Amino acid sequence: MRTVLAGWMAALVLAGAAQADGEKAGVFDYYVLALSWTPNWCALEGDARNSDQCHPRHEFGWTLHGLWPQYHRGWPAYCPTVERAPSRSMTGSMTDIMGSSGLAWHQWRKHGVCTGESAAAYFETSRAAYGKVTRPEVFRKLEDPVTLPASVVEAAFLRDNPGLTPEAITVTCKSGHIQEVRICLGKDLAFVPCGRDVSRDCSLEGAMFAPIR
Repeated sequence: MRTVLAGWMAALVLAGAAQADGEKAGVFDYYVLALSWTPNWCALEGDARNSDQCHPRHEFGWTLHGLWPQYHRGWPAYCPTVERAPSRSMTGSMTDIMGSSGLAWHQWRKHGVCTGESAAAYFETSRAAYGKVTRPEVFRKLEDPVTLPASVVEAAFLRDNPGLTPEAITVTCKSGHIQEVRICLGKDLAFVPCGRDVSRDCSLEGAMFAPIR
């Protein structure tokens, strides 16, 4: 019984290490820059929500899902902060790279507060991180949906971003679609290796990739 109890408690400790809500702001090891392919997000979720992000007039491709503070193992979220919440104009100013002000607000509330920065500084850092990464133009040239392995997406980013290594990027899938590219950056926004809990490459050989509308 004592052995079973010890194993159960160890499992709880490990589970808690994955995400630690309410941790101290400003204490983290590196960032994860999450880029979402908007046409796929729209096919999976956005169209059903009638999201303005999915309107053809925008022609969104790789948009910024978020910039997430990360530990070498696990990540903080919803950290207590004395910083003021962003204004509507501040979150609205991020729609050109994030697709919606609502997403910008959510990313601040969940992740931005853990950076120890003000909302303005967090969004500035997020924009700088987004600008740091070259999004391959080849994906914007697609005219029809294609199926491809996630490794093709990763290879395109590696080719167009000198200094980016396979250890610093992972490609995720959801419901048979390429979902996100996640790139690990140091606090100086240089490419760094991702932790084990971030490196979860999609193993599909034929993931759907939709063209920009």
